[in-house]
Amino acid sequence: MLSSVLIIDKRKELSVKYKKCIEDAQTSVITTRILNDAMEKIQNIEPDMIIISDSIDEDLGTFCQRIRALTYNTRPIIVALSKSADSGDKISVLEKGADDFLSEPVNNDEFKTRIRAHLRRDIELNLDSKTLLPGQKYVKKALKRVLTSDNQAVLLISIENLENYKAVYTEVAADKLIQTFVAIAKSTLDENDFIGQVDENNFIIITNRYSVEKLASFLVFAFDTVAPKFYSDKDAQRGYMLLKGERYAGMRANFVSIYAGGVLEGFNMLPSVDALVDRLISVKNLARIPNGSNYAIERVKISGAGSVIDNFSNKNIYIQESDESLNYLIKTALELQGYDVVTELRDESVPAIIIMDSGDNLSKLELLRKLKSLPNFINTKIIVTTNVHDKSAILDSGADLYLPKPYEISDLIRWVEYFIRK
Repeated sequence: MLSSVLIIDKRKELSVKYKKCIEDAQTSVITTRILNDAMEKIQNIEPDMIIISDSIDEDLGTFCQRIRALTYNTRPIIVALSKSADSGDKISVLEKGADDFLSEPVNNDEFKTRIRAHLRRDIELNLDSKTLLPGQKYVKKALKRVLTSDNQAVLLISIENLENYKAVYTEVAADKLIQTFVAIAKSTLDENDFIGQVDENNFIIITNRYSVEKLASFLVFAFDTVAPKFYSDKDAQRGYMLLKGERYAGMRANFVSIYAGGVLEGFNMLPSVDALVDRLISVKNLARIPNGSNYAIERVKISGAGSVIDNFSNKNIYIQESDESLNYLIKTALELQGYDVVTELRDESVPAIIIMDSGDNLSKLELLRKLKSLPNFINTKIIVTTNVHDKSAILDSGADLYLPKPYEISDLIRWVEYFIRK
């Protein structure tokens, strides 16, 4: 469902008639006859449109003012229905907050066309210009409605390494990659599903709980199948991108991938949309792997007390430098910056970063390959310093950064800080 409409009308037969007239796969309609219930629904579901009949036990214009005061952040479309055809009544209600005024009896075709025109315009104003997906406003509303749902699931999908891709292949190429992902996602959804865009590389899909895992699996497979077409033959052959520019020259970057995190139960236990988003981010982070796309789905049955893991910042750094004076200088500089320099490569103190001198003939690259093949060192970043300026050989062996000698210690510290933050 893309749009939500609330009808406030004491007349049961007419409210049902109006509901049947405008409800479809993209528009859900809720009716109520009680004003207090209406105000509660306005706050809980944040409808995109409110249709109010003058059959309510309050002045129509005054009630429109109350709604405008209550919804100044979300500003729904307000359509007033009245038995009056007096121009003075119309002007008064419109001045007090209504967006449209229809005199009853209303022609069904005209009513349906007007309502759809209002909703279409509201949607178009909130579409992302590149992907033509609903933006943050609609995403937030859609997630808020999920909190009261029993049969829906939510998927948060992030396109990773997009900034690196953009730096290498330009923003135009990045836009085409995003549009390709959106096309893949849209092709898998049915008319009752929702897809919206949080920001440039984060997307929300709302679907039913029984198909969410199949959907996530297909998106991961389809994206990784199509993605190689967005790289040069040289990058595709070596399996990574080589960043350009003075600041990042010599640094390798992984290909673009997608991580998806899904939640399909326990929405009624969440206090807010922000809590749901935090939960989605946590599940999505579980899907992270060194290379390629992946997904994770949270199920209540596998969660429990004590399952929250405290964040740990690994500041261990191992230095392998043949020049003793330079080794001492690097060690001292890092320790002054608050890093812990370890003297051995051990499983219990796996370093976050290894700074390795490759030797005058790249003789230590075989050691680098062995390290990269060990499971415990998958997340360790390796900076190779060298007098031999063979960038391709060094990066192909698994190094994350090629740093030719001589270099400034301040530049090395800056790269260490970059990898630690990342």
